[in-house]
Amino acid sequence: MARFELKLPKMGESVAEATITNWLKEVGDKIEADEAVLEIATDKVDSEVPSEVSGVLVEKLFRKDDLVQVGQTIAIIETEGGDAVSVSSEVAPAIIEEIQKTVEVAKELVATPVNFSESDKFFSPLVKNIAKEEGISLGELVSINGSGKEGRVTKEDILNYVKNRGTQPAAVVGTTAKAVEAPKAPGVTPSQTVSPVSVNGGDEIVEMDRMRKLISGYMVASVQTSAHVQSFIEVDVTNIVKWRDKVKNAFEKREGEKLTYTPIFMEAVAKALKDYPGMNISVEGDFIIKKRNINLGMAAALPNGNLIVPVIKNADQLNLVGMAKAVNDLGNRAKMGKLKPDDTQGGTYTVTNVGTFGSVFGTPIINQPQVGILALGAIRKVPAVIETPEGDFIGIRQKMFLSHSYDHRVVDGALGGAFVKRVAEYLEAFDVNRDY
Repeated sequence: MARFELKLPKMGESVAEATITNWLKEVGDKIEADEAVLEIATDKVDSEVPSEVSGVLVEKLFRKDDLVQVGQTIAIIETEGGDAVSVSSEVAPAIIEEIQKTVEVAKELVATPVNFSESDKFFSPLVKNIAKEEGISLGELVSINGSGKEGRVTKEDILNYVKNRGTQPAAVVGTTAKAVEAPKAPGVTPSQTVSPVSVNGGDEIVEMDRMRKLISGYMVASVQTSAHVQSFIEVDVTNIVKWRDKVKNAFEKREGEKLTYTPIFMEAVAKALKDYPGMNISVEGDFIIKKRNINLGMAAALPNGNLIVPVIKNADQLNLVGMAKAVNDLGNRAKMGKLKPDDTQGGTYTVTNVGTFGSVFGTPIINQPQVGILALGAIRKVPAVIETPEGDFIGIRQKMFLSHSYDHRVVDGALGGAFVKRVAEYLEAFDVNRDY
């Protein structure tokens, strides 16, 4: 028998860790090659970890809600024949089991996981990591007087706290840490559904799911970080509507893809970002980072009502066919929950289609650390003044609103307004005789 180490796979250059959200297999279960063993979550997307071999799951080295680094061994699978793979066969299984039990007991006593979402206070990822490494509870973290902007806890604040903290065990300080979950019987998968609690036979209290808590934290942090301002502009997209109606069937027949309005709008946004690179930046503290690549995020609603933002990499290098394929691929995989962690990383500017739900315009919240987000309103038939050399007249036109939210810390009204105006100009100048 050989013992195979199942490791947390690399999930993109910017993804270094993930949280175990659910074990799909229990110790003793048979596993086929490429069969999912557990579910994991990064800060943006959920995914599964499949087994590379067939065998029997003999050890789980982490528990649900544990944070795992890329490359760490998370489980041991026993396979038929061969020598041990990356695991010493000289150590008796009984000894390994005793070591595991000792580690688990230690985790329960001094390393109960902290749920940072239980506090309304914002903590940077660096501060959170230091808190986890030093065993600082949420109660302790909230009590630290921050010297940063709006009282935020800085790296220096938490390091000074650790230095002067003394020897008091972290596990007994604060009352908001989660209780360690009891072991489950083999073959029983714990449900991730939170049951609603009825109050006086009327209202219900339902705990947010993990993703909704993350989204909530991101939105609050963005509003607290960026000075949001908006510019609105109305666009005549009659030519685009007519052109799409004319070519959409032929496009689908030739390319095997549906042609929606989204790739047409994305094409215009990518062009405008090349014209106004000052919108294709990010902010890190007191520094502005000018992005070389144009990576467009496209906000997508998931079936459960949550939001995710997959990214079209190097969008300015795609023709309309390539843009349509990228939009459809990311949109379809988002609906099926098949996005990979790297699919949501590296965005430099975001577009959200609020018109999908009938909204005429909106005031979207910036996707940090970006500095702008464009909302596409619903396309409507409206009466409009049409100017001609022979005079003006009233006609029916297809129009929509573009709503541009931008960070007034680094983007002034002149740039924010000029950018959205350029997007509008590209859309209104759309060539009805163009190929796709």
